Amino acid sequence: HVVREDRGVLELLTADYTYLNGRLAGHYGIPNVQGSHFRPVTYPAGSPRGGLLGQGSILTLTSHAIRTSPVLRGKWILNNILGTPPPDPPPNIPALDDRQTQLRVGTMRERMSAHRDNPVCAACHAMIDPAGFALEGFDAIGRSRVVDEYYNRLDTSGVLPDGTVFDGAAELRAALVARPERFVGTVTEKMMTYALGRGLDYYDMPAVRRIVREAASDGYGMQSIIVGIVNSYPFLYRRSES
Repeated sequence: HVVREDRGVLELLTADYTYLNGRLAGHYGIPNVQGSHFRPVTYPAGSPRGGLLGQGSILTLTSHAIRTSPVLRGKWILNNILGTPPPDPPPNIPALDDRQTQLRVGTMRERMSAHRDNPVCAACHAMIDPAGFALEGFDAIGRSRVVDEYYNRLDTSGVLPDGTVFDGAAELRAALVARPERFVGTVTEKMMTYALGRGLDYYDMPAVRRIVREAASDGYGMQSIIVGIVNSYPFLYRRSES
């Protein structure tokens, strides 16, 4: 829809609508949608959903089988929204212990504190975890919730590496959109990778920055990005292997 209608790239993050059929609407808790046909539906006022970060498919993809994973969700945001993938974790890091061995099971934030308190892990988790915690308002299959599976109240607050404070998915979304060139640059890099049929290298980045800069005057329209890629030097002139 965003491509076909030449909407702005930022609408991938800010869209207050989605496409639903009756079954998916029921999963999202949205009433009055019937049948198997997918149709555009505007989210109710005050809905925590919006854009990619509210999509059940992405929320499920970035969860484990029976619980959410702020690490997977935060890593997905760093990779696909901000374009700053974190390094791989060091070997032999133990998984979280989800077994209920006491009357109260801690919140996900409390259970993950062992990783954040480990000096080997702390630096990366300081980048990864905050964005992931913002999406704790959705369970492992993308349903909205106000308590976790152990009926603990959720803490969805956090601070991005640049110091931006947020609480919940909506405020995280606003923080990401406040610096549009980062997300638009990431989308442009991924589209150019597809167009070139290869990964990007340092010598491709001036072209990416130019495409983003020129698309700004058009509200980062999707067609402006596509035309910019097609007219770019890397697309028009293939480099030899040597």
